[in-house]
Amino acid sequence: MKKFLLLSIIFFAFSNGNPVYRIFKENGKPIKYQKMIKQIANADIILFGELHNNPISHWLELQITKDLYEIKRENLVLGAEMFESDNQKLLTAYLKGKIDNKMFTDSARLWHNYQTDYKPLVDFAKQKELHFVASNIPRRYASKVFKGGFEVLDSLSLREKSLIAPQPIAYNAELSGYKSMKKMGMHLSSEKLDNFPKAQAIKDVTMAHFILANFKKGQQFIHYNGAYHSNNYEGIVWYLKQKDPNLEIATIYTASADKIRRVSKDLKASNTYTIVVRDDMTKTY
Repeated sequence: MKKFLLLSIIFFAFSNGNPVYRIFKENGKPIKYQKMIKQIANADIILFGELHNNPISHWLELQITKDLYEIKRENLVLGAEMFESDNQKLLTAYLKGKIDNKMFTDSARLWHNYQTDYKPLVDFAKQKELHFVASNIPRRYASKVFKGGFEVLDSLSLREKSLIAPQPIAYNAELSGYKSMKKMGMHLSSEKLDNFPKAQAIKDVTMAHFILANFKKGQQFIHYNGAYHSNNYEGIVWYLKQKDPNLEIATIYTASADKIRRVSKDLKASNTYTIVVRDDMTKTY
């Protein structure tokens, strides 16, 4: 019922010349949805940067995935920040029908908005027999990095290390996203302030690692993550390019604004595409 109501609102808004979102190219010019699909069809990797509680993000993730499947078929691979690497076996078992939805949701550590926002993607992968990658670092290890830096990873067992990107961890503290995080964490102690962006970086590099570990030439990998993880061609993108500079990567960023006729200047040249959603769009939580 909730999904039907949302789709009705979107249809009514567009049909009455009052769109709830617009898509813009890197140069700030608007682009139609179908043209964007045509352009990203040739990308190796697509990073969809969502706003976690925005229904337009989640609806478009599913629509884009469906449309890319029509082009790529079995060569489409899915992955998401919302699933941690140590839950890969559970996720795969669900996709293959070896466990039911209740066993999966009871056993895996799922985000509280899984049922409404991510289950449709997982079920689409299950229906089409597509691989879905649990790409994120288990949160307990990101927490360790926040408390003690990358050095704490040295004490992990081989099995634990297999759930994280290989060490040593490359890190560029001068990337604008990590510098912004330090500004946001000015209330922290000096040690934790330095580790705050490192806790973000260990997520970024781990997601990049598992994307590449499950991708081969000729395939297309679409990855769903928070917008901050791939904004400004940094985060996951930076780590992917460190491993393979020749990868064709498209980033989709989601932002909200009072007016969506134009994209703000600070969003130009920061992503391949930007979806701007009206501020007054309902939230999923």
